[in-house]
Amino acid sequence: MSGLKAAGSAPAKLLDRIDSKAKPQQQAVMYTSAPEPELNERRLSATTIDLRSDTVTKPSAEMRRAMFEAEVGDDVYGEDPTINRLEQRAAEIFGREAALFVPSGTMGNQIAIKLHTHHGQEVICEERGHVFNYEMAMMAHFSGVVPRTVRAEDGVVTWRHVEPKLRSKSYDAAKTGLVSLENTHNMAGGVVTPPAVFDEICDSTHAAGLPVHLDGARIFNAAVALGIPVARLTAKANTVMLCLSKGLGAPVGSLLVGSAEQLDRARIYRKALGGGMRQAGILAAAGLIALEQGPQRLKHDHVNARFLAEGLAQIPGIKIDPGKVQTNIVICDVMGTGMTAPELSRKLAQHNVLANEVNAQLIRFVTHLDVTREQCAQALEVVASICGAKAHRA
Repeated sequence: MSGLKAAGSAPAKLLDRIDSKAKPQQQAVMYTSAPEPELNERRLSATTIDLRSDTVTKPSAEMRRAMFEAEVGDDVYGEDPTINRLEQRAAEIFGREAALFVPSGTMGNQIAIKLHTHHGQEVICEERGHVFNYEMAMMAHFSGVVPRTVRAEDGVVTWRHVEPKLRSKSYDAAKTGLVSLENTHNMAGGVVTPPAVFDEICDSTHAAGLPVHLDGARIFNAAVALGIPVARLTAKANTVMLCLSKGLGAPVGSLLVGSAEQLDRARIYRKALGGGMRQAGILAAAGLIALEQGPQRLKHDHVNARFLAEGLAQIPGIKIDPGKVQTNIVICDVMGTGMTAPELSRKLAQHNVLANEVNAQLIRFVTHLDVTREQCAQALEVVASICGAKAHRA
């Protein structure tokens, strides 16, 4: 962090008010990101603080050993015992008949859309949703359907948003085929959909004769924030996609859960998309550890995100309401700093802090198992220095 003062200097003083209220955070008990030699090397050098996404984590030593020792077979034939165990365990955790291991969350979502729809239909989704904005228009390309978006200001879609968009049989307009929801909502700042709201949408959508798919890439974050099991939280969705490679810490992979009939058909679409991975038990072995252990430490990411948000809120020119930060994603408005979000992102990178712009106005920080409280404090110091903030002790 060339040109910046060390921790404890003037910019760091803006953290005093936050730290005076915060309880000391326990070290995460699950695992660290890298083998001990790599960790030692990092401690001796300037470490990049990577807050771009929770996808950047590296597999733990325990994961690497499990991958090395994994029992494997040909998964296209259903003969990989490690993948079979992962799928069985995921189905148990979510209270479903079956699960399917896929390379990515995008593939899991797109398989689900294909399962539930027919060509020429519409999929109702939030306008900032991942299935609409970040999956390469695959719902149109692969399933022949188009999005019908709704705008939920705080990211929580309700039945009030969905009902007016439903379209039944018509000779002029496309018919609704599916309602797709996202929990937590990435681009709404990791906001959590309350169970009662989610259940109402599912019940009402089902009463209209339509299915519901849940993009649950970070569903364990939602469950931890709410303090309820994922099986209860997602019970009324027809299918659920969950990512192993985000906050849970696996290097690769997602899962789609649903009925046995749905998942049998899903294997066809996975193969069509190039997702038949053969001896992929080496990946599933890490996924098993992520699935069993990862949720236990997500609360630390949530605490760090709130800490980060509270610090950002004290920097002149940055606009954010820390009270709205529920999980591990922090999105703030930086236009008051006199910089665009891409400009601030570039300047942060010059000082070994990585964060992604959402657009010209907004920048996103994501906490995860490879970022400590201390590193969040260092990142705030860098942001404050770049923005010219003058911190004052409370």
